[in-house]
Amino acid sequence: MENVTGLLRVRVVRGVNLAKRDAGDSDAYAVVLMGDQKLKTNVKKNSLNPEWNEDLNFCVSDPTQPLKIEIYDKDTLTQDDKMGDAELDIQQFMEAVKMGLADLPNGFVIETMRPGQQNCLAGDSTITSKDGTIAQDVVLQLRNVESGKVELQLLWLSVPCAPDF
Repeated sequence: MENVTGLLRVRVVRGVNLAKRDAGDSDAYAVVLMGDQKLKTNVKKNSLNPEWNEDLNFCVSDPTQPLKIEIYDKDTLTQDDKMGDAELDIQQFMEAVKMGLADLPNGFVIETMRPGQQNCLAGDSTITSKDGTIAQDVVLQLRNVESGKVELQLLWLSVPCAPDF
C-alpha cells in the first residue's frame, strides 16, 4: 500500500449478549473492515458471548477511514446470519497518534470519547498512552439487531520510515 503511516492493531476481545440466530447458541465470528481491507476472526462455536482475543492488523494510509465491524453466525448449509454491525470513527485516535504523545506515563488519559448519536460507543472510551504507543479500549453497541456489544482494543504500531500524516 502506498503512503502507509503505520499499523492499527485491532484486538477483537469479545462479543457480549449477542442476538440469537439459531435454535441453539450461535457460532459467531467478527469481520473488521477499514477501507478496502477486510479481516475476520475465527469462529467461536456455541456462544452468544464469544471470547476471540484476536489481533487484526490494518495498514493505515487514510486516517479518516472508519473501522467497521460486522458480527455473523456461521451456518453450514445456508448463508451466514448477520448478528449486528457497528462503526468506529478513529480520527480522534489518529489525532492523538499525530501529536506524538506516546512517551507519556503508562495509562495517561489523552482524551475521552463519549457515546453519542454520531457513534456506536456503548460507554466512555479513553485514548491512553501504553508502553510507548497510543491505545484505546472500546465497547461498541451493535446496530440493526436486538442486542449485543463488541469489545475492541486499538493499538498504534509505528512503521519505520513511514511518512508523516
